[in-house]
Amino acid sequence: MTLHANETRIRQMIETLATFTATPGRGTTRLTYSQQHRDALDYLRGRMEDAGLATRIDAVGNLFGRLEGTEPSLPPVLIGSHIDSVPNGGAFDGPAGVVAAIETAFCLQELGERPRRPIEVIAMIEEEGGRFGGGLLGSRILTGQLGQNTLGTMADGQGIALRDAMAGFGLDLGLAHQAVIPEGGIHAFLELHIEQGPILESTGDAVGIVGAVVALSQLSVRIGGAAGHAGTTPMPGRRDALVAAAGVIAELPALAAAIDPAAVVTVGQIEVQPGGANVIPDLAAFSIDARAERAETVAAIKTAIRARLADLDRDGFRTEVEELLSVPETPMSEDIRAGLVASAEECGFAWRAMTSGAGHDAMVLSRIAPVGLIFVPSRDGISHTPEEWTDYDQLTRGIEVYFRTARKLAA
Repeated sequence: MTLHANETRIRQMIETLATFTATPGRGTTRLTYSQQHRDALDYLRGRMEDAGLATRIDAVGNLFGRLEGTEPSLPPVLIGSHIDSVPNGGAFDGPAGVVAAIETAFCLQELGERPRRPIEVIAMIEEEGGRFGGGLLGSRILTGQLGQNTLGTMADGQGIALRDAMAGFGLDLGLAHQAVIPEGGIHAFLELHIEQGPILESTGDAVGIVGAVVALSQLSVRIGGAAGHAGTTPMPGRRDALVAAAGVIAELPALAAAIDPAAVVTVGQIEVQPGGANVIPDLAAFSIDARAERAETVAAIKTAIRARLADLDRDGFRTEVEELLSVPETPMSEDIRAGLVASAEECGFAWRAMTSGAGHDAMVLSRIAPVGLIFVPSRDGISHTPEEWTDYDQLTRGIEVYFRTARKLAA
């Protein structure tokens, strides 16, 4: 069959976006409100306008492109994803979904079609949490989950306040409330994403159609001990914060497995102070990411973690736990899911029902509208590294399914 989605154009957009990185030759590093973010916005704005969209940047830096409908008063169908990255990440995580949305507009332009409902393409900020932590920042602001007081306390790892980073980008934190989309303000949200896992590649299915996103929580843990000289402080009686932290971290897999063997926990960041080679650490801070199919399971894991840290308090350490992000399991819209299935079958593409182990903006936007999520294969299941890859013919097939579904949602 003839596809509407244009593989050459898709490839060109993905590869151009990959050039906007702070780490050339070492993957994509595109942090929110950086020069690379600005360059990407400028490029995407131009491509959106080429596709016939009217563009704007909202109060917190999300880029929108609007295709007006024949009934412009109707709530729009929102399509897109994010453009920020983890440090030294890949070229497809996030950008594939933004490119899918822009390609949808190109397809409609080439067909000479104008939908009944408006379609709005979005490139969101800070989904990864690579600069300000917590993740899903753009979509949480859009859904009114983060007020100005909370945003005003945020800073990056260099101590630069979110407020100041926004000001340097030409934005005013005091206007962040203007970015909020009220419930009912959009008709639906549709997102395409790389799988970031090995299933589709192993089965040979063209697309994964997601039924739900798992529950997740991200914690920041601090363990305080007592500093001392590495050579003169006897081992008995030491309060070495790093040794204590290492003990907790080593126990996390078994702790989670005892609650649910399918649950996953990850420690991806750790900081030790004062950081001298001959000084006993008096502070160890680390992240914990916990995920499971049910929010009750994640809650039980957090309870067990806090109980383990309470043991350290009784041993003379000082522990603190802050929850940076907590999202329950999120079902996708059955109607949109059925529409994705129908589109895949129209194309003759094999599809697979899936649960997403990764969090995505769709799960947050489900608070205000029905949402749908479609996956395309990831080579070797690898993501968040420079080696992240999806073949362009595979991405094009996924975008074809995505385009057809967005077209139906806007009809």
